[in-house]
Amino acid sequence: MILITGGMGFIGLHTARAFVDAGEEVVITYYQTWREPSFIKNEFGKRVHVEQVDMTDREGVLALGRKHKITAVVQLAPSTRMLGPVDDLKAQLPALSNTLEASLEWGVRRVMIGSSTTMYSGLKEGPFREDQMLPLESRNATEAFKKTWEVLGQHFGAAAGLEVVALRIGGIWGPAYHSMLHLVTRWAHAAVRGVEPDYTTGRVAGEPYAEDATDLCYAKDCAMGIQLLTMAPNLNHSIYNIGQGHAVSNREVVDMVKSVIPQAKIELIPGRSERWRKNPILDISRISADTGYKP
Repeated sequence: MILITGGMGFIGLHTARAFVDAGEEVVITYYQTWREPSFIKNEFGKRVHVEQVDMTDREGVLALGRKHKITAVVQLAPSTRMLGPVDDLKAQLPALSNTLEASLEWGVRRVMIGSSTTMYSGLKEGPFREDQMLPLESRNATEAFKKTWEVLGQHFGAAAGLEVVALRIGGIWGPAYHSMLHLVTRWAHAAVRGVEPDYTTGRVAGEPYAEDATDLCYAKDCAMGIQLLTMAPNLNHSIYNIGQGHAVSNREVVDMVKSVIPQAKIELIPGRSERWRKNPILDISRISADTGYKP
């Protein structure tokens, strides 16, 4: 049985579906938000067991393994609750340490730590590889905590004899994404509603530039990658990118939206922004070689 912490989240729900389709039972946890998307809700109470737990609650986390026979853990609980620097720190370190301690107690074979391609934010150009040297400085809380989780997780795993694998996930889009932070989702929803996209909020506020690009990965492909890595008999590395493997520009995405809804009210600023980077793609050769992953 696979435990997916933060399994009620966008990526978590798709990942649960991927494991179920591969013949596994899963336990998904949630903290506050309960969701029942059509692609998975019929499995709730059957092959998908739902548990409410605060990942900072050590006893609550340990109790999961007493109730379920957990064989592997996928840690997808949110990287930060945006509570502020002090409270975020108090939430992050216990959540990681509780997961690792519990995994060791339960005797699981592998722990997958959900990281992010924001790890590469300090690099000027791609392709981005798992073995690249990264700057210590971080631009935001997510980048800082993901770096921390990777370093501490790898250290713990080596010291305790536990296989800990970091998953650098980024640019994920698809059904059940609800925060509207992702441009793809904002464009799709705005087009369907017949309104102009709102650019006042999100990771980067302001109107987008046509030639800015990123490595976009469909949610079901990301879930497949997580499932393949978790269930692989042997892995040759402890860090893996999960992405599409090529970049897509904002102009290409908007053109695709307008091919479906020609009247979509989406305009882009011509050219590139100061955030533009050359070849902003993820090198997915590791996951492809070790699992056969093909998005």
